[in-house]
Amino acid sequence: MLNVRFVTAEGVSVTAEAEPGTRLLALAQRCGMPLEGTCEGQMACSTCHVIVSPEWFDVLEPASNDEEDMLDLAAGVTRTSRLSCQIELTEALDGLEVRIPGLSRDMQIG
Repeated sequence: MLNVRFVTAEGVSVTAEAEPGTRLLALAQRCGMPLEGTCEGQMACSTCHVIVSPEWFDVLEPASNDEEDMLDLAAGVTRTSRLSCQIELTEALDGLEVRIPGLSRDMQIG
């Protein structure tokens, strides 16, 4: 099992366990994080935007051009922003820490 630490916009820390191969969005939703994932992981929205801790950002596989384009639509984007639906958890990501942004933008409702 892998451990992932989520930090909410309010600063509350929640640690969750997942099997390797789990998508970060699915884990976040399973432990009650407010990530909508409107497109159900199809990379057609930015409602699963998270901010990866800087020390973990370079451990992730690089974002695709399509993911970068979707991040352009997300609210509160930072240099270490990613779409959680595109992060597959691996052994190398055991201990990953991500922050849930305080802002979100649901493109389906404006």
